[in-house]
Amino acid sequence: MKWSEQCAVIIPALNEAARIEGVVRSARAVLPAIIVVDDGSSDDTGKRAATAGATVLRHERPQGKGAALNSGWQRARATGFSWALTMDGDGQHSPSDIPAFLAAAENGGAALAVGNRMANPAGMPWLRRRVNGWMSRRLARVAGCDWPDTQCGFRLMNLGIWSNLQLQTTHFEIESELLLAFAAAGHRIDFVPIQVIYQDEESKIRPLQDTWRWFRWWMGRGR
Repeated sequence: MKWSEQCAVIIPALNEAARIEGVVRSARAVLPAIIVVDDGSSDDTGKRAATAGATVLRHERPQGKGAALNSGWQRARATGFSWALTMDGDGQHSPSDIPAFLAAAENGGAALAVGNRMANPAGMPWLRRRVNGWMSRRLARVAGCDWPDTQCGFRLMNLGIWSNLQLQTTHFEIESELLLAFAAAGHRIDFVPIQVIYQDEESKIRPLQDTWRWFRWWMGRGR
């Protein structure tokens, strides 16, 4: 498969002006089509992403990571791409790991490939590691699968399959909802070991609010 023609990189970004140019330029060295969704940033995120060569979509006000991802996926699908690779805009995902995702789809048959930070989690903040483990165990139990890292946003997804799903969430819960939806539809999901890169970036996750939102989704999802 000629991935450069079939796969777009989707980067949801909120106030990532400090790093977005470097992320876009590094990703473009592997996959040239980059779509940055500026989710209502108050800084120059969108301008800097465009300068680095990305197509930029903008939400006039922050709508949440899930809403930003959906905007990017819709644009990629409408533009003719059949796959989307999602990355965060703060530099914590290394483009050097992208080929492993592409191999999981092309050689392994995965419809959804998810980054696995748990293979070497030494650099991951302790609280994030514990919360991720707690959520991953519950999702894996429902799916009847071994899912080591359900909250990683570094993913490769088949857009044709995604377009037939009925996803409802608009914030960080989308990563969990997407996994369960792919599993329920019987599609193969693989986990790809990736590097753990945490610098001095400020996480966009709000621990209390976003964990509570995830828990409400978890308790209220269709069974």
